[in-house]
Amino acid sequence: MHRDIPRRRWRQTLVVSLSAATVLAAHAMHAQCVPPANTNEAKLLAFYEAPIIFAPATGPMVLAPLHVALTGEVTGIPTPSASLQHTDFCYFSKQEGTHLSPVLPRLRVAIGLPLGFAIEGSYEPPITIDEATPNFGSLALSYTNQITKRLIVSGRFDGTTGITKGPITCPKQALQLTDVNQPCYGTKPSDDTFYPKSLDLDGSLGYVIPAVDDRVTVYGGSGYAWLFPRFRVGFTSGLGATDNTMVLVDLRRASVFGGVDVRLLTSFDVGAQVYSQPADLTTWRLTARFRI
Repeated sequence: MHRDIPRRRWRQTLVVSLSAATVLAAHAMHAQCVPPANTNEAKLLAFYEAPIIFAPATGPMVLAPLHVALTGEVTGIPTPSASLQHTDFCYFSKQEGTHLSPVLPRLRVAIGLPLGFAIEGSYEPPITIDEATPNFGSLALSYTNQITKRLIVSGRFDGTTGITKGPITCPKQALQLTDVNQPCYGTKPSDDTFYPKSLDLDGSLGYVIPAVDDRVTVYGGSGYAWLFPRFRVGFTSGLGATDNTMVLVDLRRASVFGGVDVRLLTSFDVGAQVYSQPADLTTWRLTARFRI
């Protein structure tokens, strides 16, 4: 009889352990949300992924081996429509505080390689811009060919990955202490994390206008992107409960772009571009490029 006591305790411990594991597994599954492509959550992640995609910011340019081009870029981040900012799948319908920053500044560094190839990179350091704190990098490999004196063609493959942090699900203005059953019950804004992640393939064609002493180049192009954005909620309610739900989205998007570059000095030019991901948004880019 005494020998049965350890066995009973072992069985009880095993049952408790298995029950706890089941609860944790169920919680882990509950902490993930995979919204369909037609939901506001998926569309909103695509909306904010679009300006971050490392698409060309200027017209095609042949860069000699080991020559360097530094490009300062400012990309506009438009405000999504009010209807798009309402969750409709992962949570009860509520307004999201998604417009954390109106612009995305970025510095690009390109290095020429043999045979018309070039490698280009960029890193966005964790410096808070308005309410957003980015920390992501991008890399691209391109091939450019001068077909004629005035026609230049380029193909490019690029990728981006990293994070951006900010109060998105429950910004300060959305906090409330009147109803514990409603979203954003608490006093501290959420600390959410957006994980931009994309692969992009594009091509462009540039034309040097002869009427202005070969100083102006107009260009246009199109691309296709594979988007894998992720979003981690980080909100602790007034009751002490923490929501760390991960939203996972996989999407495909086509893009078109066009712009103009103006050479001011032998190795310095400025430019403007319109970039559109028709399914999500249209934005602009302003650039200043210095070639070494």
